[in-house]
Amino acid sequence: MIYKLLLMLTFFSFFSCSRTSIPDGAKAVSPFDKDKYLGKWYEIARFDFSFEKNLNNTTATYSLNTNGTIRVENRGYNYKRGKWQKAIGKAKFIGSSDKAMLKVSFFGPFYGGYNVIALDKDYKYALVAGDNLDYLWILSRETSIPEAIKTEYLNIAKSVGYDLSRLIWVEHGKTKS
Repeated sequence: MIYKLLLMLTFFSFFSCSRTSIPDGAKAVSPFDKDKYLGKWYEIARFDFSFEKNLNNTTATYSLNTNGTIRVENRGYNYKRGKWQKAIGKAKFIGSSDKAMLKVSFFGPFYGGYNVIALDKDYKYALVAGDNLDYLWILSRETSIPEAIKTEYLNIAKSVGYDLSRLIWVEHGKTKS
């Protein structure tokens, strides 16, 4: 099982994570305060892809590494397998740390774009774009998001060109840990 996961990570990293751009029409949040962004975020919605397939209760926790990079811990409950899955990676800013444009790696030297394109003033809700229109996440500090924020973020994503029919709305609930 671990071998299969590593093989999938390798494939994904090699073919999808070597780019570190932002979709046309999207703009990374600036000014950005990385210290306020650190901590635990709940995934509210995402475009599904192989590494998060069949996952609910998904979270991302960001903390500082001693070398100045950001530690990324993604966690989710695979409801088909009945167990928790976790992936640990690192993120680095592309350019200045006051612009929310980062690159993230879960395997070796291959990176993918992580661009915060909308963020409320209290750092409670975030809209994150990947390198292109295949990756999108809506995050919250809680397991839900106010309807007004949801509508605002969906409108931003649509204006960039995202196909909102592809969104998976994540369920958060009790499971065995």
